[in-house]
Amino acid sequence: MTSIRRIALTCTLSGVFGLAGIPLANAQSVVAVNAPAVSRPAIDTRWDASFAAFAEEDKLHAPKPGGVLFVGSSSIRMWSDLETDFKSLPVVVKRGFGGSRMLDCATHLQKLVTPYKPKVVLVYAGDNDLAEGLTPQDVLKSFSNFVEGVRDSLPDTRIVYISIKPSPSRTQLLPQIRETNAMIQSYTQSVANAAYIDIFTPMMNASGKPRGELFREDDLHLNASGYALWRTIISAHLDSSTMGTTQQAAR
Repeated sequence: MTSIRRIALTCTLSGVFGLAGIPLANAQSVVAVNAPAVSRPAIDTRWDASFAAFAEEDKLHAPKPGGVLFVGSSSIRMWSDLETDFKSLPVVVKRGFGGSRMLDCATHLQKLVTPYKPKVVLVYAGDNDLAEGLTPQDVLKSFSNFVEGVRDSLPDTRIVYISIKPSPSRTQLLPQIRETNAMIQSYTQSVANAAYIDIFTPMMNASGKPRGELFREDDLHLNASGYALWRTIISAHLDSSTMGTTQQAAR
């Protein structure tokens, strides 16, 4: 044993006996008991089935690059006529996974966005984040991470945020929804080739309450009238922005 190793061993034994006053073997047991548990992040498998379904669909019908991609939560997933509603556009791809948050869209964008190389990606997410207790600042951070992630791999892709809708079942969240929408709208104005679509305002009535006739019985998801309104609003934006119109003109 070298001198350095003897010194290290002597210091270790001295420290154990001097501080603990017990033999080394027992000291090791104490250390093991008192040592804090190593925290390992849980693996989120909630979306595995959705991603597997997307991959299988891509094998059967691989979308061509340069199209219009819709991603987000159940408002995208449950839009059954989405592809036909925007059939005048280049290839339209729908990748909604119900219950997802803006956080999830940002985390999994390599599966949701990158493989499709879209000309435009529209994202609807954020209300589930707020419903789970996350803050408007959290949603903004997740969206900015989404933007930065898309920019890293697809620098020319236009990114469009569809504002959080005012669901009657979540009226208690309206202040946070308004704040989140305002923050993200301001953020998109500071980012090149990005935009914000306001579907919140047209979904409110003259009394400042959500228009219940646009929602299903659960007062959370859109019905046919709700999707018809979204189609009109979103189509007006896409018709002016997908063919190379500048960011300022598209707003």
